[in-house]
Amino acid sequence: MSKIIAGPQLAHVNGIDLAYQVFGTGSPLILLHGGFGSVEMFGPNVAALAAGRRVIGVDLQSHGRSPAADRPMRFETMADDIAELIRTLGLERAAIMGFSLGGAVALRMGIQRQDVVERLVLVSTPFKRGGWYPEMLAGMDAMGPGTAEMMMQTPLFEAYRQVAPRVEDWPILVEQVSDAVKVDYDWSAEVPQLSVPVMLVIGDADGMPPSHAVEFFRLLGGGLRDAGWDHAGMTRHRLAVLPGVTHYDINVSPALAAAATPFLREE
Repeated sequence: MSKIIAGPQLAHVNGIDLAYQVFGTGSPLILLHGGFGSVEMFGPNVAALAAGRRVIGVDLQSHGRSPAADRPMRFETMADDIAELIRTLGLERAAIMGFSLGGAVALRMGIQRQDVVERLVLVSTPFKRGGWYPEMLAGMDAMGPGTAEMMMQTPLFEAYRQVAPRVEDWPILVEQVSDAVKVDYDWSAEVPQLSVPVMLVIGDADGMPPSHAVEFFRLLGGGLRDAGWDHAGMTRHRLAVLPGVTHYDINVSPALAAAATPFLREE
């Protein structure tokens, strides 16, 4: 992992405490992990991204080093949390990169808080709950308070145990995430209104079909015509399908940072 410039630290936003760490220097990039994770979920991609930017890795509500919060977990609320964190850190705007659950938070930021968003990288992120494969949805539906003990046998709990301020709060995290991922949503009407550049990144063996990412891209105005020799028909949005990558390793695949870095450098 890249040299830590600052962290871990806590910021009080919207009535809860969020933990964050800073890696590298340069233009700010907020990094949002997936469900049950922390910034460490991105593995070597943290260092790769921080080679040219100031990466601010945030542990979302009740996750990782962030103390368990006494409130429902919703994508919209967490988006407001990150927007307030950006202001608290004295930043005007920042690029946002989110994976899975963190991608949904990032997408909501683009929809409801474009004032603080410079650009978005959405990794394994559907624009509607029904975008996930049926087996993924079945797994989400099966989650609940009763699965907390079973999940203590997984690497997700081991990672949580190493950084959480109160390991005994694990059942709170499991219950909050379980409730959040059961909420139905469809943001297709709001996606075309996004005013910031968006990059969609998906694995070809991800938790949703590549066709969903293509549909998402088309909602943004991409993939509708030939770009032409002069790129006149190209939008400012991007789509990357990473070969041989699943939902369970795209976050640590070196191909992720390699794909996102040129987009992050665009003006």
